[in-house]
Order: sequence, then structure tokens, then C-alpha cells
Amino acid sequence: MRMLLIHADEFSYEVKSKAIPEPEEPKSFKAFVKNALVAFCTIEKNDEKNPEAIAFKAAENIIDVFNKVKAENIVIYPYAHLSSDLASKEVAIPILENIERKINEEGFKVYRSPFGWYKSFNLNCKGHPLSELSRTITVEKEEGAAEIKTEYAIMDLNGNLHHPLEYNYKPEETDLKALVEKEALKKELIGGKPKFLDYCSKFSIEWEPYSDIGHMRYGPEGGLIFDLISEYAWQVANSLEIPIFSVKGTNMFNVAEPPVKEHAKLFGEKLYEIKVDEKTLILRYAACHQQFAMVKDWIISHKQMPFGTFEVADSYRLEKSGELLLCFRVRKLHMPDLHIYCKDLENAKEISLKIHEKIYEEIRKLGREYVSIYNITKKFFNENKSFLLKLLSIEKKPVLINFVPEGRFYWVINVEYTIIDELNRPREIATFQIDVGNSKRFGIHYIDEKGEKVYPPIIHTALIGTIERYLFTLLDSASKKEAEGLKPSLPLWLSPTQVRLIPINQSYLPEALNLAEKLKSALIRVDIDDREDTVPKKVLLAEKEWIPYILVIGKKEVETGKLTVRVREEEKQKIMLIEDLIAEIKSKTKGYPFKPSTLPMLLSKKPVYKMVK
Repeated sequence: MRMLLIHADEFSYEVKSKAIPEPEEPKSFKAFVKNALVAFCTIEKNDEKNPEAIAFKAAENIIDVFNKVKAENIVIYPYAHLSSDLASKEVAIPILENIERKINEEGFKVYRSPFGWYKSFNLNCKGHPLSELSRTITVEKEEGAAEIKTEYAIMDLNGNLHHPLEYNYKPEETDLKALVEKEALKKELIGGKPKFLDYCSKFSIEWEPYSDIGHMRYGPEGGLIFDLISEYAWQVANSLEIPIFSVKGTNMFNVAEPPVKEHAKLFGEKLYEIKVDEKTLILRYAACHQQFAMVKDWIISHKQMPFGTFEVADSYRLEKSGELLLCFRVRKLHMPDLHIYCKDLENAKEISLKIHEKIYEEIRKLGREYVSIYNITKKFFNENKSFLLKLLSIEKKPVLINFVPEGRFYWVINVEYTIIDELNRPREIATFQIDVGNSKRFGIHYIDEKGEKVYPPIIHTALIGTIERYLFTLLDSASKKEAEGLKPSLPLWLSPTQVRLIPINQSYLPEALNLAEKLKSALIRVDIDDREDTVPKKVLLAEKEWIPYILVIGKKEVETGKLTVRVREEEKQKIMLIEDLIAEIKSKTKGYPFKPSTLPMLLSKKPVYKMVK
């Protein structure tokens, strides 16, 4: 930012005509002041990196000169002629407003002419040594987030705290030990290629080589799995029995907006940043920006509290290239982000217990168990120990406590739910936080019973984790099954093809098509291997593709109506009628979403994928 400071006996201006298509609305079209310090201000593009600091420093400089020259008034005058590298109006106007506000807060009389207009002005300079000064306002580049000193302890089911080095683990607490060693004791993890990466190719899930690193793509099978998990995330959110509103919006936000800027500081170098039309935009880290920017414009009464907003939000994080892992640590992720706006902190704790229970219910459906980290301030810990014990009663095991500095974060508790993967490495999947800072930052409030404005605590949660990490959990679980000598598989409701029909030759294709239509009408995903190949090879292919139910159709099946069914989950064959097969599949998928396959029913019509390494 560049400024020309003139101490004038008299200064006046008059608005004439628009200089830009949509200028700032003038508070007044003319002004006349005596004994004024006139600050001609040119806001530059570089100022958008830290607009609040620029405004604060500019105001300090103006006040310093004002006091030295003993002026009576201050005029802030937008002036585009001190630099060729101009900021956009979206950046410039808030900076000028903040300068005006800061000077007002110091008790000085200040005028500000409107931005974006051609104006005439008259000025009589006093002519003393300090009557004509120039200033260049810069701020040092914002430093990266300083290392935060925290303190770890293990909390047992009775609420006792133990030093991580002194805790005596029970035989069943191997997962907790792995978590503590990695997070609290900072032990190096054993490397190795996880088995689940080989599984991804079965479902056309891979990196996109034409994008930035860390961006995934999904073929027809993977896309179906992605859509089903997204729908399930919405279903799980609604099971909390709280009004949840599905919302949608943009993925980029103007860093010149103070709430956006303040929230962005929390994520530092992991933010994607793009330049468009002289603006700096950031790609959202999660759904917070969009949901909060929307809810701030809602008129909310205490009668509507609590309620939630939900979006499967495409989110962007500049993870280090060496740490990227398909389906887990990615640069573009999809967060089923649920925010619940609570009446007060007690209400937030009540709902948090429901959320905690739901998160554990979902992971236990997959036959897995979390070990948790409670990031928490000591003040909240000491004042809410009974609440924490209720959380532990749902976990049924000790947790790792991480005490963080007071006031450093917008939340008072942030729970990270972690599985231990096939390589014995902790992997964070789900989360919830109680946020006590963002409602005021974004201007989100409701009107209570007394007619007063209340800024509500906000719960942030991803009940099943990101879409990618839920998929990671499923594939890692399949890897663990295979390590135990069992056949790896996906849950039936997520299997892209639930039933594969294999006619022994082309003469039985009509009967296979007839059975397929019955299954399809029952909302079961089915295909037919009609290719010219041997039956054993077709069965082997179906096994490699993890098809849950494989049916070979021949003379006996046509004549008797009894089907020989290979059931992957049970690792055996059984004889069933088509009606019994339909009933079994519907029973096993009850309560889960369904989507039809987008692939052709006949395998001969399906292309073969060339997988990208």
C-alpha cells in the first residue's frame, strides 16, 4: 500500500461520475474540512495477502503523522495513481473501511471519500516540513504456524491420567499402544506397501495423472461405490434425529473477506491458493466456509435450535507429496461435513454424546474398532470430566489425551477417531469438534427467549470420515480378512456387481437374461458373463472381482429352477430358488442405500480398463 500524506489548511472533494462499473455507494457526495491530514491511499495487489495487518499498520502511520502535525481532521482518500499494481475493489474497500474504523476507535474525526468514483478536489497545503510525506505500507510475510507444545496422557475408564511412558497396557490394548507410540512418543513407523492398493484396481480407483498429484479418479465401479458412500453419509447424519439441512455451494472463497482470512490462518501452507481477476481465492479445506457463509444470512430463533447443515464437500489440502496415499491422504477429498448449531455448551455436549455413539456404531458395523485422541484444553478437561467419562463409557477402553494451549484453537475439544491399519499404523478416519469461536467470527447467531443475540457453539463432525477414508477403512478391513485366511470382500450393499450369472453356453443366455431381469426388478445389481470362454475361467474372473454371488446356469438349473449359488462371504455353495436369493440379498442390504449399475448387463459390452500406476 502506498500513501501520500498532505497536511492541508482546507480540503474539499465532490463526487462526479463512476470510475468503475459498480463503485462503492457514497455516504456523501461532497465534503469540506479544515486543518486536515489528507491520506491519499493506493491499495496494491500484494496487500490482499494480509489485509487486516495492512489496514492496522496504515492507520497507525496516519495517526502518528496526525499527532505530529497537530491536525484536527483526517481524510482517507482512495487514489489509484501511486502504483500500477492495483488491488481489486473487493480487497481495497475492506482495507479502507478498516483504516477508517481503526482511526474512529482511537477517537479521531475521520472522513472517507467513496471508492470507485471520479472526483474533483481542492487542497491548500500548509507548506511546513511535515506537510508532504509519502509512506509505503508493508507487512512481513506471515510466518508459518509455530510448533504447538502439547502434553500427552492416557486416561483410563475411571478418569485417572497416566504418563504415556508409565502406562501398563493390557493384552487387548495393542491398538492403543500403537497409537500412543506414534502420536505421543513419536516413534518411527515401519514402512511397506499396503495390500489395499492392489484392491483399488479391481474397482477402477486410481490417481489422475493429468491433474495435480494427489487427485483421484473413479471409473464406473469406483464411481458407484463413491456415490453409495456419499448417500450413506447423508443417511447416517439424518439418523441423529436432529433437523439436518442439505446445502450446496462453491469451493473457493475470497481471502479478502475477514472471516475467510481468519479461518484460513488455521490451515497455513496446506491451502490451495489461486489468482483470478486480481483476487486471491482459496479452495476450501472443508465445508466450513460455505456452510458458515450461508447460515450467517439465516434468521434463527431459539425455537429452531439445534439444527445442522450438511454437504459432501469437495475439499482441497496441499498435503506433502511424499505423504500421499491413494484413498487416504489426498489433495482433493470429499468431506461429508455436518455442522450442528447448538443452543449452548450443555446442549453441544448432549449432542456430542449422540455423535460419539453414532461414530462408534458405524465403525463397529464394519467389524473394526477405533482408538481415540482427545485434543482438549486443560480448562475444558477439568470442568467437564463427567462428560469425558460418558464418552469413555461408549468407547469401553482408555483414550489418549492431548492437552493443547488455551485459546490457540477455535474448539475446546477435538476427538480424532483412529483405526490401526494392516501395517500397524494409526490412521485417522472420523472426527468431531465443539467449536466456540466461528459463530462470532462469521456472524452466526440466534435470538433467545429474551430477544437477545446468542452466538451458538457449533459441532463439526464427519461421522464416517471422508468418502475416501471410509473406502480406505473398507479396503484395509478386506486386507486384514485376507491376512486371516478369509476371502477379502466389500459389504454387499457396496459391491458394484452383487450377482454374476454364468450361462454354460450361449443356448442358456435367454434363461440367464430372464433371471437377470428378475434380480434387476428387485433392485439388485446383476450382470451376465456372456463371453466366449470356459466356465472355470469365468468363475475365476468373478472370484477375482469379489462378486458376492456367482450362479452357473445350465440344463439342471433351467429344468428344476434350483440354482447352485457360490456365496463369497460364506465360502461355500448352496442350492437356492431365485426368490430365496432375492430375499437373502434384500435382508443383508436392508437399511443401506441402493443405486443401479451404469454398466451394461452383458460383460461382452464392457470395456477392459488399462490401469494407471
